[in-house]
This record gives sequence, structure tokens and C-alpha cells, in this order.
Amino acid sequence: MIDYNITGAFLVGLMGAGHCIGMCGGLVGAFSSQLVTTPGQNLLASKLKFLLTYNLGRILSYSLAGALVGGSASALGMLFDIDLYLITLRVIAGVMMIITGLYIAQIWSGVVQIERLGKFIWRFLSPLANRVVPIRTLRQAFVGGVLWGWLPCGLVYSTLTWAVASHSAQQGALIMLAFGLGTLPALLSVGAAANMLGQWVQKRAVRVVSGSILVLFGLQTLYIAIAQLN
Repeated sequence: MIDYNITGAFLVGLMGAGHCIGMCGGLVGAFSSQLVTTPGQNLLASKLKFLLTYNLGRILSYSLAGALVGGSASALGMLFDIDLYLITLRVIAGVMMIITGLYIAQIWSGVVQIERLGKFIWRFLSPLANRVVPIRTLRQAFVGGVLWGWLPCGLVYSTLTWAVASHSAQQGALIMLAFGLGTLPALLSVGAAANMLGQWVQKRAVRVVSGSILVLFGLQTLYIAIAQLN
């Protein structure tokens, strides 16, 4: 059976490549340019190793956030009528899926306004993140990735609502893990590969089809929620 939340989360990460490159590409580029290597090291291999470590930390933060909100939703469910509570969460998740699909299809960009919600958190984390550059060790790359995983991002916050609606720490973590894995091609691509990926995800037909799939996932989620009211 297809898990629409996990499939949708991966699709958002993959098709949000342009947004990811805009939000995190500069940070990845800065990490790469400030990477300190020892004489005789293969620069490309060394950069790839550090970028993989950085992204491992970033995806770990996403997964942790998913587990936290999913687990918290489960705990809060004990305080309310569980059926009505779950239906409400599914409605929120379905609406956010539709809004994200509209963003992917370049019909409405309202989802990026959600990024404002996380800016106050980033004010506290930014000074810590700045301390890990220049990158000299894999540990610094990992810590940097963990910190930058909390960078304000509308797509992350949107996907987190699906983790909340999962009503499970494990499922919430899986949803955010799928999202993080979807972002990897964009953030690991360099040079010509990055240009090719960027051109592909910006094609109107690709974005409309991908956005439509997410909208359908959202409508299906809403249908399930409304059906439970009967």
C-alpha cells in the first residue's frame, strides 16, 4: 500500500530543488569554498565526503523534528476526543499538501510565507552555525549540517504538518527522512549536473504534473478525513 505522506514528502524534496538551492545552495557553496584540505588530498573526493556528512546532519535534524512533532501530536491526542483530533490533523495536512502542490506547480507561492515562523529560532542558531566554518573535520561538517537543518524553510514546515498528522514519532521521522532524501540530488549536484537538474525541475510540464500529484494526495487526505465524520 502506498503511503501518500512519505511519497509526497519525497516528491516535495525532489521537486523543491530550486527552492532548496536558493535556501541552502549558498550555504553548501560556502562550506565547499571554505573547506580546508591537506596537501595531496583529492579535492573532489574530499568535498563529496564532507558534503555527504553535512547532508547527513541536515537530514538527521529533519527526521528528529518529524519525530518530535509526530510524538507530541500523539501525546496531545490523549487530551482531546481522539477521532475529532485525528480528523483535524488530517484536514490540516491535506490543506498543506494542496498548498505545497500549488507552489510546486508555480500557481501560488503562499507556502514560502511560512518561513517567517522560523526566523526567530534561526537568530539563536545562526551564531553557532557560523562557528563551524571553515570546515576542517567531518565532525564540523556534521554539526554544521545538524544546525542548518533548522534553517527556516516553508517546504520543511509544510511537510512537518504531515508529520504532525501522522500522530506517530516513528512515522513523523520517516516522512521527514523521505523529504530530506528527496532534497539530496539538488544539494549534492555540482557544475553541469546541477544545471541539468535545475533545468529539468523548472520545466513547466514537470512542475505541473508533480504539483498536481501533490494536490491529488491532499484531496485524498481530505476525503479520508471527511469520510470519518460520517
